[in-house]
Amino acid sequence: MENVKIKDKEFALFIPETKILEQIGRVAEEINRDLADKNPLFVCVLNGSFMFAADLMKRVNISSEISFVKLSSYKGTSSTGKLKELIGLQEDIEGRSVVIVEDIVDTGHTMVSVIEQLKQKNPADVRVATLLYKPNALKVELKLDYVAMEIPNDFILGYGLDYDGYGRNLSDIYKIVG
Repeated sequence: MENVKIKDKEFALFIPETKILEQIGRVAEEINRDLADKNPLFVCVLNGSFMFAADLMKRVNISSEISFVKLSSYKGTSSTGKLKELIGLQEDIEGRSVVIVEDIVDTGHTMVSVIEQLKQKNPADVRVATLLYKPNALKVELKLDYVAMEIPNDFILGYGLDYDGYGRNLSDIYKIVG
């Protein structure tokens, strides 16, 4: 589909699924190379990363585990960049390599909070794999280890990303029109 309407907004095709999968394959190859002997734990941040995590893990062929976490923020729907807690991490990560799997990094505030919380549990190292990165939106110092694609600071949806809860199921990524 070239254009989609989600609720009251129009979105145009931005990144087709074929390109998304190609870039995920590249990231998986880098992870397979870098973490071959580390038995990493992939920590996927829900809800947005579920599609990225699924397609990435199909291509990761090293010994590893996967877990899913959700973030709880201080204010309802507005992004404050401050998190109350990481919900759902049951695994002991002490001494382990951890790879955070995120759908998108824009300001970086959320990712910095997640990294800080994980580091309190004494992992060997914490790495970040993100499907999308908006370098022009970054507000903090942050090292991203695996970036599938850099994009401009546009509002997007699809492939796990949503607009008011809708559009996550789209296999392509779309950007807002206008």
